[in-house]
Amino acid sequence: MVRWGGVGHAPPPQACQPFRYFNSSPEVILLVVMMYVRFPLSLRNVEDPLFERGIDICHETVRMWWNRFGPMFAGGCRRQRISSMRGFLHRRWHLDEMYVKLNGEMVYLWRAVDHEGEILESYITKTCDKEAALRFMKKALKRHGSPEAITTDGLRSYRAAMKELGNEQKQEVGRWANNRVENSHLSFRRRERAMLRFRRMKTLQKFASVHANVHNHFNLERHLVDRETYKERRSAALAEWGQVAS
Repeated sequence: MVRWGGVGHAPPPQACQPFRYFNSSPEVILLVVMMYVRFPLSLRNVEDPLFERGIDICHETVRMWWNRFGPMFAGGCRRQRISSMRGFLHRRWHLDEMYVKLNGEMVYLWRAVDHEGEILESYITKTCDKEAALRFMKKALKRHGSPEAITTDGLRSYRAAMKELGNEQKQEVGRWANNRVENSHLSFRRRERAMLRFRRMKTLQKFASVHANVHNHFNLERHLVDRETYKERRSAALAEWGQVAS
């Protein structure tokens, strides 16, 4: 089920202050950030189609804009979805970890997904032990509350962390029960290949969080609905994306 928030009022004049030192309009910056974060495109691959549309910017401008405005836009998307989901109970969480190469070393991206595929939390750690799982779960529980059940794989760090948190009875482990969160990794893997991997923990954490919120916003479940419904949802998502600058 896709949940959309209502369309807000026109932003006040002071809402455009983050863009006051830029020659480009907020609409262009929104478009550039969306293209880079949402689609598996490199910096230069974003530059070329924009030039065909009469927008002449350098790939380093794309890098600067997503670094500066990406977290702000992602936060706007998150607030819109939280307001539209108020009172909605996350009945089941799916937790999983995936490795990401960082300068030739392995780090771990922990991810919590609800029963409908909504990415709730993304967290980067250098280890995959009990302490890392505990930090990740505390962060997720503080922001989203406690679910009725938590599905994980067979990693023993989950059981040890949940035992310390006192919700060990909520854990469920199954061979194919965690496919929902496994599939949520695919879009990030495509972006990772386009970006030629990452070089710093801070950049990886920032991009993982921004990508998760943008992915949630444009996750239209097109394989579950007819064409007309999909077009309506796509128009609503783009309209709301155009307002996140406010």
